[in-house]
Amino acid sequence: MTTRQTAATDPADASDTNYDYVSDDIERPDLVAALERRISGDVRFDSYSRQLYATDASAYEVTPIGVVFPADTEDVAAVVEYCAQEDVPVLPRGGGTSLAGQTVNEAVVLDFTRYMDAPLSVAPEARTARVQPGVTLSKLNETLAPHDLKFAPDPAAGNRSVIGGAIGNNSTGSHSLKYGKTDAYVEEVEAVLADGSVTTFGEVTLDALREGADPDGSIRERVYAEVHRILESESDLVRERYPDLKRNVSGYNLDWLVDEAESGSVNLARLLAGSEGTLALITEVTVSLEPVPETKAVALLTYDELMTAVRDVVAVLEHDPAAVEFIDDTLIDLAGDTSEFEDVVGMLPDGTRAALLVEFYAEDDETGREKVDALVADRVGESAVDAIEAHDEAARGRVWKLRKAGNPILLSRTTDEKHLSFIEDCAVPAEHLPEFVGGFRDVLDDLGTFAAFYGHAGPGVLHVRPLVTTKTAEGLATYEEISDRVTELVVDLGGSVSGEHGDGRARTQWNRRLYGDSLWETFRELKAAYDPDWLLNPGQVCGYEPDEPLPDDAPERARRVSMTEHLRYDPDYEFDAGFDPALEWTNDNGFEGMAELCHGCAGCRGDQDTTGGVMCPTYRASGEEIQSTRGRANLLRQAMSGDLPDEEQFDVEFMHEVLDLCIGCKGCSNDCPSEVDMAKLKAEVTHEYHQREGASLRDKLFANVDTLSKVGSAFAPVSNWATKLPGARSLLESAVGITSEATLPSFERETLHDWFEARGGSQVAPADAERTAVFFVDTYTNYSHPEPGKAAVRVLEAADVRVELADHTDSGRPAHSKGFLDVSRNTARENVAELAPKVESGRDVVLVEPSDAVMLRSDYLDLLSGPAVERVARNTYGVMEYLDSFRLDERLAFDAPDESLAYHGHCHQKSVKKDHHAVGVLRRAGYAVDPLDSGCCGMAGSFGYEAEHRSMSDAVGEILFDQVAASDGERVVAPGASCRTQLGDRDDDAERPPTPIEQVARAVRTER
Repeated sequence: MTTRQTAATDPADASDTNYDYVSDDIERPDLVAALERRISGDVRFDSYSRQLYATDASAYEVTPIGVVFPADTEDVAAVVEYCAQEDVPVLPRGGGTSLAGQTVNEAVVLDFTRYMDAPLSVAPEARTARVQPGVTLSKLNETLAPHDLKFAPDPAAGNRSVIGGAIGNNSTGSHSLKYGKTDAYVEEVEAVLADGSVTTFGEVTLDALREGADPDGSIRERVYAEVHRILESESDLVRERYPDLKRNVSGYNLDWLVDEAESGSVNLARLLAGSEGTLALITEVTVSLEPVPETKAVALLTYDELMTAVRDVVAVLEHDPAAVEFIDDTLIDLAGDTSEFEDVVGMLPDGTRAALLVEFYAEDDETGREKVDALVADRVGESAVDAIEAHDEAARGRVWKLRKAGNPILLSRTTDEKHLSFIEDCAVPAEHLPEFVGGFRDVLDDLGTFAAFYGHAGPGVLHVRPLVTTKTAEGLATYEEISDRVTELVVDLGGSVSGEHGDGRARTQWNRRLYGDSLWETFRELKAAYDPDWLLNPGQVCGYEPDEPLPDDAPERARRVSMTEHLRYDPDYEFDAGFDPALEWTNDNGFEGMAELCHGCAGCRGDQDTTGGVMCPTYRASGEEIQSTRGRANLLRQAMSGDLPDEEQFDVEFMHEVLDLCIGCKGCSNDCPSEVDMAKLKAEVTHEYHQREGASLRDKLFANVDTLSKVGSAFAPVSNWATKLPGARSLLESAVGITSEATLPSFERETLHDWFEARGGSQVAPADAERTAVFFVDTYTNYSHPEPGKAAVRVLEAADVRVELADHTDSGRPAHSKGFLDVSRNTARENVAELAPKVESGRDVVLVEPSDAVMLRSDYLDLLSGPAVERVARNTYGVMEYLDSFRLDERLAFDAPDESLAYHGHCHQKSVKKDHHAVGVLRRAGYAVDPLDSGCCGMAGSFGYEAEHRSMSDAVGEILFDQVAASDGERVVAPGASCRTQLGDRDDDAERPPTPIEQVARAVRTER
């Protein structure tokens, strides 16, 4: 066994890697050199990094000047001070989850999520925590959990959005009825001002505010002076013009300021809430905390008419819920058409056209039930048709799953028309929701489009994403007209243009209409007090109109942003892949539609321990944006739409930095909210790269591993000795690039096909067979490790399944994963020609290796079309899925095993939602099973054998190993050959894990 080496802190630090996450094309090298001399963090002004930070989760794209990853407050101050001297704008950024475009600008971007991302201290008695701005909300709450405390605002993106962003946006979430917005929890901040000076903002008395004010002094003194002026002169105007809402995050936080002043003091830290990085850069913050509720209870009220549900919100609020969420008919219909959500929609009574999800916090289960009972008694029969109650955690999760179905469904369109976020979070008083929904629908009807209405009905914030395109002049005009007319509606109803997601590029221009000319001017004066040269995220929240004369001391960047400028897709946008795709693309707009699908939500950036799921393994190991699905998808699209040099996607540097470290796990095709299929995109581009540049000898060897294995088996055991000769592995690494650190497969002289033939074929006669399975024995199982195949045959036959072996052993997976699509297509064609007639005669296709099973059932449909391949795909099963789907294991008798298992499923299984079958069968066989919510093992077929990728493979593997070590399972089981190799190499004492089917075979009673 090869002893595993400890992965480097950064996989790119290993000596044999060929990547460093950046391109060689550097913008403004003089500025780079100056900043690098001043800070200990990282400075990146290369073309890849700049394009990676040109987008966020909004509809906008602005290429920044460069990107800096500050290590500490001193770094931030040094960057801001130097940029101020050089008249260079600066933009603070967290997870890049902004939906309004406030985290993209022509500026030096400071990303706080790399180094300044830690909880610093917790004071449980005081219910406060001191944190850095780059810590994610989920990580913060994980730290607070042992104290039964939490940071209360709960935006949906909390597993990748950070506390600095929450303050910048003044974020909240589903439970704002109970907790309000972030501003209520900001107690004190350490901040870097526009000149690079560091200060602390917190509570200050009005007397101290007045004494510290000097309109001609330092920035801090000018801020004091302007705040004092606002309180003295404009408090009445603020009270008059600010909407009376729980959820208003438009403009600056002046209403909070005015309300606080009535107590004789104000907290200037809270003035930064909702400022979107335009006033100061937060480097540390003290936040107050809330106790975690003892328990919860949920009622899903169902309605047969949408407007009835909308009108019922006010009555529901009288029951003092913690959350009231709305789901409309469009979303119910769309969810019902998806395999993921159809079971949840199936809970609803027939004829349901809308629903209100109502959640209560309670001291105990009895109180929770009483609250639900009171609500149901009050509303069902009065307005609601029925109610579904949910009291335990699993039941509540099912109900919430329906509410959370909105984004994944709406954001999966690959057409030019998309459900864009630009007017999606208006807030109105709850009593005006009927007028708002009706008026909004009228606007959409007039303009010939539609949207789903869902979200936070309790505080009057419904998420509405109209279906529009900005790629045409007509679509762009519709985009702006919807905003114009809906803003007018909202203002008339006493609402706000943003109740949650902020102003940014989408809504800044409407703040003047919302607040009036006088307060618009106040915003500009406050901005100028904090930032006299308009260097901090300029143009957002407020600014000068495009046709308005600028004051002599105001730079051109002081003009406010426009919602129709700097869009990711506009009428001038052009896409050119540079080749004709080789695969079948059945989605709308084909390859282009998939390349443009990522909307930037950053779902791929969550940590394994807080987000779970498969994607994105190399991002989780490196923390590099370029290794996230979002990063790769954006760079690929930008390379094909002119943002990068012509045909950059075929450059060797692009392949190394962007595509090679995509390990083809397929996690994004399932775990990404939009289901971006990066593995398929990579296969297309890699195939074209081979057509243009040729392929390496190593890639050709891995693509033809079936032939190599056949030869290796024929010459075993001599072929196994050869790689163990002194110097053989070093020679292999230097000559071909196959690492000497990983355990190479060995070969068996007797293949599984030989064993099966020697035993006389199937032991179940056709007349006695419950089913007949064509066992497609993959390359590895046939030539290197037949035991799982033997176990599969024995278990299937014990369940009265007649087993026949397919003639071929190569599914095409190795060639496909290396981008040899012509080879994998020919292999697929041969296999379909053999298997289709057998399937048509009533046989099933069964495999033990998950990646090969998914190849037949999923990837073949990308390579071939027609009824034959569709028939094979429909009738192909992994062996554990086969046992579970047809309940074949119920025909078996088991000796109750005294063993607990940690189950690590295969990425490809998870991508097609087939991972759960093994857990069910193992449990019915008598095992206690802990199914790990794990990602990729890091071996990923040939990836972990490639010398330049081994350090990344190790780093990915460490995440899995930690999960295995933390599990209560006595033994880890894994169905994938790569996974078992990686787990077996984790240390000298590690067992190579058995497969689930081997564990089932061990538990089967030999005499029935």
